[in-house]
Amino acid sequence: MGIKDKRVDSYIAKSADFAKPILSHLRELVHAACPDVEETMKWSFPHFDYKGMMCSMAAFKQHAVFGFWKSKLLNDPKNYLGEKFNQGGAAMGNMGRIASLKDLPPDKAIIDFIRQAKKLNDDGVKLPPRPKSTEKKELIVPNYLMGALRKNKKALATFDGFSYSNKKEYIE
Repeated sequence: MGIKDKRVDSYIAKSADFAKPILSHLRELVHAACPDVEETMKWSFPHFDYKGMMCSMAAFKQHAVFGFWKSKLLNDPKNYLGEKFNQGGAAMGNMGRIASLKDLPPDKAIIDFIRQAKKLNDDGVKLPPRPKSTEKKELIVPNYLMGALRKNKKALATFDGFSYSNKKEYIE
């Protein structure tokens, strides 16, 4: 049996009035499609876990969002998770900006996505690794910093030994 988290109840209760019915409806659909789902809070918004992360939802001032952890692996013939459906604008979730229940795809489609996501987790399917960039990042070191570093060979050697991100942080 699934586990409901009181923090999700609190999150929904504290959300803007327009978002409460959206979040409650999505929560019901997730529990209906995956009875063994466990609710939790990650990154300060509700997540639904089933053998790993499955989906999440969040509310903002003027819109809500809903998304799947492995959205790129879901079968979506009507492009509900793509730009075609997201006419409300880009947003954190896969279904764009949701301002009312009317902005959601049909329940049948959402339930299908949840079941697909469940099956991916049942089967242990992982997201493919992100491709590593092969292009070399060039960092522009301000003249005043390079001038100061050149006056102290030890400082220059230390700076040259820094990783790209350490140099960038130092410059910023």
